[in-house]
Amino acid sequence: MENQTRITEFILLGLSNNPQVQIFLFLVFLIIYAGTLLGNSAIILVIRNEASLHTPMFFFLSHLAFVDICYSSVTVPKMLQNLIAKQKTISVSGCLAQIFFFILFIGTEVFILSAMAYDRYVAICHPLRYSAIMKQQLCRQMVGGAWAMGFLDAVVNTLPLLNLRFCRLNTISHYSCEIPSLLSLTCSDTFFNYVVLFTSSFVFGGTSFLLPLVSYVYIISAILKIQSAKGRSKAFSTCSSHLIVICLFYLSVFFRYVKPSSPSLKDLDRVASIQYSVLTPMLNAIIYSLKSKDMKIALGKLFGKSS
Repeated sequence: MENQTRITEFILLGLSNNPQVQIFLFLVFLIIYAGTLLGNSAIILVIRNEASLHTPMFFFLSHLAFVDICYSSVTVPKMLQNLIAKQKTISVSGCLAQIFFFILFIGTEVFILSAMAYDRYVAICHPLRYSAIMKQQLCRQMVGGAWAMGFLDAVVNTLPLLNLRFCRLNTISHYSCEIPSLLSLTCSDTFFNYVVLFTSSFVFGGTSFLLPLVSYVYIISAILKIQSAKGRSKAFSTCSSHLIVICLFYLSVFFRYVKPSSPSLKDLDRVASIQYSVLTPMLNAIIYSLKSKDMKIALGKLFGKSS
């Protein structure tokens, strides 16, 4: 093993080998990425400048928009480069860095979504105590906790990868680096890496999924107890945007990582991966902009339109 050539870069096969298809995909994903940057930047700018949006929900939304920009920027620029480049490669260190920041931002995102779910729980189940509970200090602590959990998850999963040696295949059948892809290429023992991956997924992923689930069980229960249909509709509208975002995100992630691995499903894996890593950051901005009346009014003011 020591006499084998050590691999210093990987080849990313991407989404297609057809040059015409690659150009088409480059234009599509360039538009999506531009939409992600512009949409989420507009949300951050509007929330910062509009006093009526200085509430806990929009405070969390501004941080979610920032994370979406970072989250999308980890993989999409490299994917765009490889779609038009002859040499579709990434260095081992670059691959590890991509994995670290991807886990950091995706971990932060899911815990911010959990914080937003708790905010909606307090707003609907304890409306009279909302102002007393959701104070600015608590909101900052929750966002700080989300970043801390994302960072811890990234460190726990990335550090064991530093000891891996790559001396066999160097082809990744994907458009970005992911831990399972690296583990399948290494010539080192991977038992500990799989244990860490499984444990961290259970702890961090399970926790971030359980918190919104429990919150929405209470939220839906409280909404169903409302007597008037108008009251139920109004209560549901306050959390519908967040619920849609959570469902889109978790369904695609669960399909990608929970289902059995199969070569025949590789194309579906890529589609699911595109959903949560490329489309979701853009869709978040669109969903919150369209579903929130306050956001639509503020965006109209920002772009000089009458509200």
